[in-house]
Amino acid sequence: MLERLLTVTRKLALPFELNAMLTEVIDAGRAVLNADRGSVFLFDSKTDELYTTVATGVDGIRFPADRGIVGECVKTRRAINVPDCYADPRFNRDVDRTTGYRTRCLLAVPLIAYDESLVGVLQVLNKHDGVFTADDERIAGALAAQCAVALQRVGLIATLVRKEKMERELAIARDVQMRVFPVTMPSIPGYDVAGWSRPADETGGDIFDLITLAPHRLMTLMGDATGHGIGPALSVTQVRAMLRMGLRLGGDLDAVFVQINNQLVQDLADNRFVTAVLGELDATAHAITYHSGGQGPLLQFHADAGLCEWREATTFPMGMMEVLRRPTPDVFAMAPGDIVAFVSDGIFEYPDTADGFFGTDRFESLVKAHQHEPMARLIEHVVGAVEAFGAGVAQPDDMTLLLIRRLPA
Repeated sequence: MLERLLTVTRKLALPFELNAMLTEVIDAGRAVLNADRGSVFLFDSKTDELYTTVATGVDGIRFPADRGIVGECVKTRRAINVPDCYADPRFNRDVDRTTGYRTRCLLAVPLIAYDESLVGVLQVLNKHDGVFTADDERIAGALAAQCAVALQRVGLIATLVRKEKMERELAIARDVQMRVFPVTMPSIPGYDVAGWSRPADETGGDIFDLITLAPHRLMTLMGDATGHGIGPALSVTQVRAMLRMGLRLGGDLDAVFVQINNQLVQDLADNRFVTAVLGELDATAHAITYHSGGQGPLLQFHADAGLCEWREATTFPMGMMEVLRRPTPDVFAMAPGDIVAFVSDGIFEYPDTADGFFGTDRFESLVKAHQHEPMARLIEHVVGAVEAFGAGVAQPDDMTLLLIRRLPA
């Protein structure tokens, strides 16, 4: 018997995928305990259920972990030896009725891993030469310890493989998303334009885009979908794609804003939306005409007065409700030296360790202090100040900046 257990132990140390390992465990239990059939019930701690994927003679089943003989084995974490199943009220006869099999006796043994966590229960049925004995219980206990460790190892490996696969897929998704951001800033006579974005996770729910319509005209987009991660990333990437397609088909600022909003109403769940500011810079008229769907506050720094003006959104977030008529846009009149900033709330709401937020006042002070520097440099100052304010706090939300400055005459 000892030699047989050692053989089983060596075999269980080999690499297996889960179902192959379960088959090995069942076959080992039947062989060592001279049983006709066997099953392994795995424990799902999230649902507090037991389930099978491999069992001799039956299909997979799932049931609450406190039910029947196996459930008692889970509760007590002790072997349960039933010499006459039909005389035991805990025994569920439904499986026998379904399969036509007759269960005479059974032995259920908890599978407990090295860290005392419950992996499941090994159950063997109908010993060929009688009923299971106290010696069988001891042998089953020794086997169960080996099986539990082997099953836990397989589970950990499977979890690691899934995690690595997810990380690879997220890395690809991040690469795809980052490629939709402008690689170089457009050149608009008399203007300095810069944008920057950094997601909180591998992918994010923020986006910005800059589309040159003519030598003196530029379409701008800054969007922020609810949440961050894969779902919001898909939403804002969809907004960018619809914007570019709408412009290619000849749509103007008002038309593309309405059509994107109405399409999002159809596509997004009721609790999802996108806050976005969509603007058009006319470098000849020196004005930015824009719609702000829930995105605010928006900043305009007036260079002549040295003052900042904050504006709220012009309409509700995109995707919340259908727009039936073209909304009236708002306008930033750009005097020499003026700066317009579209900023996601990940900047303003960046926390410190004392539960404070970076806020608009600090941002305003940075704009005033560095108004004469290139906009790319101003972004560096803002990002550095936010990170210093957070003092090591992990970035909780996506952060995006889009700055437009009219150069002095």
